[in-house]
Amino acid sequence: MLKWPPHHLITAKRLMETINPVQHKPVKDAKKPKSAWKKGTITFSRWVHIYLSMLSFVVVLFFAVTGLTLNHAEWFDGKQVEKKYKGAVPAAWVKVRDTAQIKKLEIVELLRKNYGIKGYVSDFIIQDDQCSVSFKGPGYSADAFISRKDGKFQLSELRLGVVAVLNDLHKGRDSGAGWSWLIDVSAVFLTLVSLTGLIMLCFLKKKRVNGIILLIIGGAICCLIYWIFVP
Repeated sequence: MLKWPPHHLITAKRLMETINPVQHKPVKDAKKPKSAWKKGTITFSRWVHIYLSMLSFVVVLFFAVTGLTLNHAEWFDGKQVEKKYKGAVPAAWVKVRDTAQIKKLEIVELLRKNYGIKGYVSDFIIQDDQCSVSFKGPGYSADAFISRKDGKFQLSELRLGVVAVLNDLHKGRDSGAGWSWLIDVSAVFLTLVSLTGLIMLCFLKKKRVNGIILLIIGGAICCLIYWIFVP
């Protein structure tokens, strides 16, 4: 009986293996799994970065655009609209010896209701012969001068236009406590977005070095501009 495989085939196979030995690829070391804290930090930073960016997108864009309009107000020469009125409040509201009895609230509400005055009351000054009331708002002001003798007043109202309103909102000028709170929250959000972006960069091995170099260059440019150009 013939043996299988034949002897001459085995010899030929061994000869070929000698001439062309099988190249065994080195086995790569398995990647070390990321530690729990590292994985958690990356996940949390990415979550905060993405969702805070979207939540504060409109506000951050608003402050970016109004930063340009504020720095170059001459590019946006808005029209000022000034209106003047004359009228009178009941003389009994102001013609009193005791200034504490002057009807401040009633005067303010009368001006708001009858003349559409808005903004908050920035000043209510009482003098011997007159009272003056000032209203302030973003891109807006109004002043009333009331005679304490007969209650007659002169009222002037000034509106500065849309760009002036936006610029005042950027600065938080005459915009009230609610808007001031929004500015503070926006600052916190933008800080967190920046820091979480930096944290994520630190975990990217291929881009970490170049990113940090650009960070240093950007900071150095800001410092140089300050030292060279700011008087």
